[in-house]
Amino acid sequence: MQLQVGSVVRATAGKEQNGFYLVTALEGHFALLADGKHRPLEKPKRKNLRHIAPSTTVWETEGLTNRELRRRLLDFAVKGGI
Repeated sequence: MQLQVGSVVRATAGKEQNGFYLVTALEGHFALLADGKHRPLEKPKRKNLRHIAPSTTVWETEGLTNRELRRRLLDFAVKGGI
């Protein structure tokens, strides 16, 4: 699966390990990730691509709010995620 903006990923390293995030941007070997709570869309976390596992799920990011992102990621995690 090719990583792109809007992809849902799982962190595989760091203190946010096993958490689900949305890719908001790509910068070389890094992805900017947001979860809507600890990392809002306005201040995403920069994470090395080696430390994330992409899923096959891609969401539209235009008009997405932090509240809706939290809700979607929670539903995604409950349903089994990746």
